[in-house]
Amino acid sequence: MILKNGRLAREDFELVCADLRTEGTRIAEIGQKLTGDGALDCSGCLILPGFVDIHVHGCVGADTCDGEEDSIRKMARFLLTNGVTSFCPTTMTVSADEIRAALRAARGCMDHPAEDGARVLGVNMEGPFISPNRRGAQNLQYVLDPDWELFRSLNEDCGGIVRLVDVAPERAGARELIENAKKICTVSIAHTECDYEGAKTAFSWGVTHATHLYNAMSGLTHRAPGVVGAVLDSPSVTAEIICDGFHIDPAVLRITFAALGESRTVVISDAMRAAGLSDGEYDLGGQAVSVRGGHALLADGTIAGSTTNLHQELKNLISYGIPVRQAVRSVTINPAREVGADGAVGSLAPGKLADAVVLDAQTYDVRYVVKDGRLAVKDGKLL
Repeated sequence: MILKNGRLAREDFELVCADLRTEGTRIAEIGQKLTGDGALDCSGCLILPGFVDIHVHGCVGADTCDGEEDSIRKMARFLLTNGVTSFCPTTMTVSADEIRAALRAARGCMDHPAEDGARVLGVNMEGPFISPNRRGAQNLQYVLDPDWELFRSLNEDCGGIVRLVDVAPERAGARELIENAKKICTVSIAHTECDYEGAKTAFSWGVTHATHLYNAMSGLTHRAPGVVGAVLDSPSVTAEIICDGFHIDPAVLRITFAALGESRTVVISDAMRAAGLSDGEYDLGGQAVSVRGGHALLADGTIAGSTTNLHQELKNLISYGIPVRQAVRSVTINPAREVGADGAVGSLAPGKLADAVVLDAQTYDVRYVVKDGRLAVKDGKLL
C-alpha cells in the first residue's frame, strides 16, 4: 500500500509533502512520488502515526476489569475507529484476583491479536497502591499499601506484561516497590498526598511518570509547589494529561504544555465504559457512575474517569492553541516511549509497524486508519 498526496509527519514530526509505502506489516519507504500497487489518495489530509493510549479503562460498555478477552477486544475495535492503533488496557483499584484476571485477559489479546482492533501493548496498573485519601473514583475497599511481592506475583503470572504501575510514594512499602519495579516497567506517581519534597524524593527512587497531572494530587501554588510543581520542575519526569476540557481548564492546558515542552506531555483518555455511549448509569471499579453531558461522576460528585478519546483530545488541543506538532507527539511517540514501545510504534519511519491515521487537514476528522499495513478504517467505520 502507498499513502499518497498528503502532508506526512516525518520522524521529527515536521509536516512534509511525502508518500509512505508499506510492505507487509511494516513501513518500507517514505519519499517523494512513490509508485506501486494499492495507492490510497490522501489529498487534503495529514498522515500521522497511529495514536497510542496508555491509560484507558474502558469504552462502549466494556472495561478492562471485566477480566474477559471479549471486553478488551471490544475496546480495541472502538479505539481503532478513533485512530488509536495501540493501547494499554488499564486496571482500577479492585481485588487482586480481579487484577490478575484482567492481566490474563490482556495477555490473551496480545498472544492472539485481532486484525480489526487496536494492538494491546501491555497493561497499565493504576491501582491498588494508592492513598485512600486521594483515591478519587478508586474503591477504598481495595486500596493497599505498596507491596513489591504482590506486584511481582501479578506481573509474573501474566508473563510480564505490566508496562506502567502507579504508586503513592508516601505509603509504607513504596520505596521497595519503586526501586524494584523500575527495572521492569515505568513507575508513576499517582493518587498521592505527597508534597513537593516527597515527590522529588520519589523521583530520586525511580519514579519517572505522573498519572493524570493535577488530578488526585497536590496542586501548584506560589508557596507550596506540590506534586504538580515537582513534576514541572523535574526534566526527567513525563506527565499524563487528560485533555477533555473538563478535567483541566484549557488555559491551564496551554500553560502546562508550554512548561513541559514537546517531549514530556502524554495525552491520555482515562476513559471508562461509557465512552462511545450515551448518558446514563454505569459503573467503574465496582462503583456506580452517572454520566451527564458526557461527564462521568460518582454520587458525591467525584470525577470518575472520562468519556473522551485521543482523537477528540487532539482536536481539543489544536482548538485551544497548542502547537500541532506538540499535540501530535503527545498522542503518539511520547506515550509509546513511556511504555517502551517507541521502537515499533509512535512515529512514521522505515522499519516501524505500518500504523497511520489520515486526518482531514481542515477539520481533523478521521478519513482512514491503517494498522499493520492494512486499511482498517474508512470514515470512522471498520473495514
